[in-house]
Amino acid sequence: MLMPKRVKRRRVHRGRMKGVATRGNTITYGTYGLVATEPGWITSNQIEAARIAMTRYIKRGGNVYIKIFPHKPVTKKPAEVRMGAGKGAPEFWVAVVKPGRVMFELGGVPEERAREAMRLASHKLPVKCKFAVKSEEGGEE
Repeated sequence: MLMPKRVKRRRVHRGRMKGVATRGNTITYGTYGLVATEPGWITSNQIEAARIAMTRYIKRGGNVYIKIFPHKPVTKKPAEVRMGAGKGAPEFWVAVVKPGRVMFELGGVPEERAREAMRLASHKLPVKCKFAVKSEEGGEE
């Protein structure tokens, strides 16, 4: 499961997810990409589930690139605990994803195979996604 080795602060604010992705919005490593069309938090478990779904489908051909990393800790207080007494302990880690962010990339496989692998992966994620193909200029179509 993905998580940072060490962080500056153990507990962070929730923040807001306004606007579109300005970074990580182009396909750089592979030929095909899975692009988020709405904002959301993606947990390390969901990233891993999507990775497994893709690699199982493409078997041993091609490469899978994960372009998001869960840097943000999400805290929770234990069940049946009274209000107050500080913030809860970190429970899991999330990657903040904005619309336009390329989350996964695939290379070395035919388009139909990549499209199906990305479809299976998108079912594991809490945000709506679209399939993108790398254009000649280096961006996405």
